Amino acid sequence: MTESTGTTEVQTIGVIGAGTMGNGIAQVCAIAGLTVVMTDISDAAVQRGLSTVGGSLDRLVKKEKMTAADREAALARITATTDKSKLASCDLVIEAATENEDLKVKILKDLCSFLKPDALVATNTSSISITKLAAATDRPDRFIGMHFFNPVPLMALLELIRGIQTSDDTHAKAEAFAKRVGKAPITAKNSPGFAVNRILCPMINEAIFALQEGLATAEDIDAGMKLGCNHPIGPLALADLIGLDTMLFIMDVFYQGFNDPKYRPAPLLKEMVDAGYLGRKSGRGFFDYSKPAK
Repeated sequence: MTESTGTTEVQTIGVIGAGTMGNGIAQVCAIAGLTVVMTDISDAAVQRGLSTVGGSLDRLVKKEKMTAADREAALARITATTDKSKLASCDLVIEAATENEDLKVKILKDLCSFLKPDALVATNTSSISITKLAAATDRPDRFIGMHFFNPVPLMALLELIRGIQTSDDTHAKAEAFAKRVGKAPITAKNSPGFAVNRILCPMINEAIFALQEGLATAEDIDAGMKLGCNHPIGPLALADLIGLDTMLFIMDVFYQGFNDPKYRPAPLLKEMVDAGYLGRKSGRGFFDYSKPAK
């Protein structure tokens, strides 16, 4: 495949998945002046995603960080659809589906038949092998990991992950795109958890071990890390925000990928997931979110 050498031609972005990450990615791209095609499997899902973007932009207008005219212009740049054929115009398509390897492989295999030959493809995975996902496509050299952080509109970091097949040109285009949408890119090799989660998730897992052993209360563990280490949020509250099922999935990826017992998931984490205590999204995790915050 012949590669182009420029880094400025990415103008139309496809986003697969209109959930929390997908609609956040669509929002930052639209605000940056890019045309966005946001897809999902149902009309209800794409409309929820579009409504979330609208609400987020409304808050920016109220805070006087955006004009009403800019809000309308950003929304007008987003096409929300269930029709994958609309992705044919995209220069870059970002898959932002649920963190499930089988699902992502299925989406990526199906996706490429809708794309133009020179389109780049990225995945928003936080832990799955980029090399393995790239192999599911017809363009592994034009495939890269783009790990956005939640909430996407607020978090500055964009972690770029190169698979063994990723070309220098693809990486350069990904860096240029990151800067275009106001993100600060860092680059990591393909390895379980990449750079940030490789450090972050074992720290959270250790906090769960500490709670399990009765070392301190959840409140005191989080207060200790906020006040003693200057973390903006405690590790247990962060686990609740990430989702305990997602945390367990990531730790299982580490445990299997490194074959090292230091990455074993805390038994309490497994127990919480089995109970359906998944954090904020279920109303209960290490803390109770069923009641309004004081």
